[in-house]
Amino acid sequence: MNNLDKLLSIASSSLSEREPELSGPIRKLAGTSAEQLVNVLRQRNGFYAFEGALHVFPSDSSQSEMGISDWNHADLWRSSYNGLADNVVFFAEDIFGGQFCIKDGSIYIFDPETGSLEYLAADVESWAEVVLHDYEVLTGYPLAHQWQKRNGPVRAGMRLLPKVPFVMGGDFSLDNLYVADAVEGMRLRADIADKIKNLPDGTQVKFSLD
Repeated sequence: MNNLDKLLSIASSSLSEREPELSGPIRKLAGTSAEQLVNVLRQRNGFYAFEGALHVFPSDSSQSEMGISDWNHADLWRSSYNGLADNVVFFAEDIFGGQFCIKDGSIYIFDPETGSLEYLAADVESWAEVVLHDYEVLTGYPLAHQWQKRNGPVRAGMRLLPKVPFVMGGDFSLDNLYVADAVEGMRLRADIADKIKNLPDGTQVKFSLD
């Protein structure tokens, strides 16, 4: 059993019953990992794992789920990052809306609060291995578990956001979390990323949550 099979063995059922297909532009951006991603979606077209802390998008949208093509549409939230979120394919997210994405065939983590990319794995299979090995950190599972034990399940299309952004010193604690629409959460933090991108470390920033 490879690592993708292991991950799928603990995942939810498919989030879409349609035959998965990725558009030409998405495939081009995904590069050498495009076929691996399609193969995963053929086995499980979108899924949740680790009590919903990991969310892999299905290929297409439905009433309750956003598909990969729509999630990657520039007008949804990507353009709010003013170029920082370009030229990658976002295919999964952690409980805080941190994004897993493909760039030049490799897998990166996209930090929504800073717009920065951090290399994670060489391909989708390696990504599954890393996630299984370090799921508590990479998916936010411990806080997802605690939150849902206290407040109930985080619904589809929602993520847990920090009241005080992590990049500004916010705690990784239940008291610093609230549930928010995933798209609005990305747009909100795109504004934060834009405001702090040229500031030196240690700069004091005022931030208000509407």
